[in-house]
Parts: sequence; structure tokens; C-alpha cells
Amino acid sequence: MTLALVHTARDFRRACFEARQDGELALVPTMGFLHAGHQSLIHAAARHSPQVAVTIFVNPAQFGANEDLSRYPRDRDGDLRKCEEAGAKLVFAPLDSSEMYPPGYQTYVEPGTLAAPLDGKKRPGHFRGVCTVVAKLFTLSRAESAFFGEKDFQQLAVIKRMALDLNLGTEVIGRPIVREADGLAMSSRNSYLSREERMQATALWKALAAARAAFAAGERTIARIEEVARKELDGLRIDYAEIRDAQDLRRPAAAEVTDRLFLVAFLGKTRLIDNGALGGDGFAGDGRSANARSIE
Repeated sequence: MTLALVHTARDFRRACFEARQDGELALVPTMGFLHAGHQSLIHAAARHSPQVAVTIFVNPAQFGANEDLSRYPRDRDGDLRKCEEAGAKLVFAPLDSSEMYPPGYQTYVEPGTLAAPLDGKKRPGHFRGVCTVVAKLFTLSRAESAFFGEKDFQQLAVIKRMALDLNLGTEVIGRPIVREADGLAMSSRNSYLSREERMQATALWKALAAARAAFAAGERTIARIEEVARKELDGLRIDYAEIRDAQDLRRPAAAEVTDRLFLVAFLGKTRLIDNGALGGDGFAGDGRSANARSIE
């Protein structure tokens, strides 16, 4: 089946309605510049549902004033090819942000307490923009399910809560992080990195591995595990390195196996993120690219 491409919200709504006549529809929202991590989401969606729609939209509402909206990487032709290879049948790719935010736009979705810490604190308004665009995509598509990566674990939690609270009727499904062979979490923003920075970027994976090793050795004090992780990030500008409960993102009194370490650090102007459960081990629970291998 040839990949169908639509550019307007009206056409997307109609195409999704028609697709749902042939079975349940799964949605994979993206900002484009797709990599193997995105394709893993599309593959998972295709295994879950007979119809898969991908959206490609660099959402201005989730970018701050000094962030990388204007330079966010784009590759429309490559994205369409990767969507088709992974099993998508429909792509919605607005040609202009006014398609999603028409002149005079003023209605936004305000998330709750899950959006307050971590990126919510560091990037004011970010999750307001995320929730607004995702709610619009859920409403347009009426998809029975939607797939998101755990690399943006807080985003996943916020979107799950929003879909439940607003009775949107879309099941939000998280999928494991896909990593390069050296452990770096795949990200469209990795394309910003120079060769030297790309080598340094593995510090986030090393920080997570060090924290897991400390936990496995019996350490349960939150501050001590966080300090172990921070030492591995030497040379990077740390935005935060915090352990949070996986359910409500609160600070736990003592570390437990399901608690997650959230890492954000800058290499030059590039903001890199990662996270993982303290009870994880190596690549366990993570996805991998086709040529990735364990580095344990």
C-alpha cells in the first residue's frame, strides 16, 4: 500500500476516519527527522493495530523563547521513506504551523502536577504546548492508541494523565528507549553534535550505568546515587540529575528498584536527555537499533 500524505487538519481527520473503517488506528506523533527510535515506535504500532498514522510537526508551542525551534533538524523526504519502511500507512505533515494554530489561537491545555518538576521547572510552558498539540492530534485522529518513547519519560507520564483526565479515548503506550551501540539514547538533536561532542555524549549513559551499579551494590540514599551520576557528567553542563518515583515523579525518601534517574545536560548548545530505572541493567528494558550491541 502506498503511503498516504496529507497536509491539512481537515484532510487528516477525513483520512483517519476512512482508515478506521478497516480496523483500529494507532498514532505515532513526532517532530520529524526520524531515526531508528521513531521507527521502533511505528513498528510497535503496526504490530498493535492494522492502521498506523504518523504525524510530523515541529510544534512551536512547546519551544521556549531561546530554544532551537528555528534550527530543529528537518528531512521531509527521508521521514516519509522511513515511515513507509516501518509500516505506516498515513502521514500528516502540516506545511505551516497555522494549520494547527490558526490566527487568533488562544485555547491551551494546562497539565497538572506531573508537569511541575524536572523539564516542567526548567522549561516553563513546555508541557502546556505538548499537551495542547497532542490533544489536538488525538481529537483529529480518534486513534484507539498512540505510541511514545520512554526517552521523554515525563512527557509520557503527562500525556497519559491528560488522555485519562480528558476522556480522549486514546490509549497511550510507552515504548523502551532505543540506544546506539555505545549507549547514547537516540535523538534527532544528536545531529547537532560534533565528532568530539558525540564521544562526550556517552557520559549520560555512563552516569546512568554508574547510578545503577551503586544501587545494585546496596546504596539507597538518593543524594549519594545522584552524586555518583553527576561525577560521570564532568565536562558537561548539568541541567539536572534527579531521582524520581516512576508513578508520580515525586522525590522518594529512599531509592527503590523502580525509581528512575532523570538526566539532562548540555554539550555546547545541545541539550541531551536520558533516564532509566535504578533497577535496570545494561540495555535491559531498552530497545536497540539494528546494529546496536550491549556494552556491558
